[in-house]
Amino acid sequence: MGDARAGTALTRPTIAVALAQFLDEQERRLSPKTAGQYRDVVELLEHHLNGYAYLSLDELDAKRFERLQRATGDVQREFCQVFGPEHILPNVGEFLGYFMVRKVIASRALLRAAGTVTKRLAAWLAEQGYVEAEAAEPATERGAAAARALPKADELAARLQAFAEERGGPDAAEQLEDHFQITRVEPGRIWLTGLLDGRERGPIQLPKDLSRRCQVGWTVSGVIGRIGTRWHLLEAWNVYPL
Repeated sequence: MGDARAGTALTRPTIAVALAQFLDEQERRLSPKTAGQYRDVVELLEHHLNGYAYLSLDELDAKRFERLQRATGDVQREFCQVFGPEHILPNVGEFLGYFMVRKVIASRALLRAAGTVTKRLAAWLAEQGYVEAEAAEPATERGAAAARALPKADELAARLQAFAEERGGPDAAEQLEDHFQITRVEPGRIWLTGLLDGRERGPIQLPKDLSRRCQVGWTVSGVIGRIGTRWHLLEAWNVYPL
C-alpha cells in the first residue's frame, strides 16, 4: 500500500499545484472581474480543504498528515500541500453545503460564483485526467445547483430573520433551537422538522410571498417557539439548500 501511494504522489500534483494550474488556465479566458471571483472561490476552497478535509482521510493517510502538519520549519505542510487533486471532489459537498453558508460572510454574487467555479473545476479535473469523468459528474451537477440555490437561500435567511424581528410578540412558553428541515410548504405557512428529535412542528405562519421562497428539503438553523398552541419562527440564522 505504501509503495502504491508513493507512486501516485510522484505522478500527480498536489492540490495546491492543481488549483494554481486551474486558475492560470481560467484567467487566460476570463475578464479581470470574473477572474477575481475565481481566485476568491479557489482561495476559500483551499482554506476549507486545509481546515476540514483531513476528517475524510483513512487511518494511514491521517497519521501521515498529522505528522507533516505538526512538523516545524520547512517540513511543515498543510492538507493541500500533501495530498493530490483526487481529494478535492469528495469535499465539494461540505464546501458548498456548509462552509460557504456557515463559515463565510459572502455576497450573493460570491455564493453564485462558488457554485459556478466548483462546476468548472470538476470538469477541468476530469479533462486533466486527475479524476474519472464519473466522479466529476456529481460534483459538476452539485456546482450548477449551488450556483442557483445558494443566493436564493441567503436571501431567504435574511428575509426570515427580518420577519422574525419585525413580528416580535409575547414570550414563547417553549423554545427550540435546532437545524430544522422544511418538510411541507403551503401558501402562507410551512412545517419544520427538528434534526435533533425528528419531530415535525407547524404550521408556522409566514407571509405568502415569503412561504413561496421556502423549498422542501432546505434546512433552517434558528429558533422556533410555541405561543399558546401555535409555533412561531423566533430567529433564523442560516438556510442550507444542499
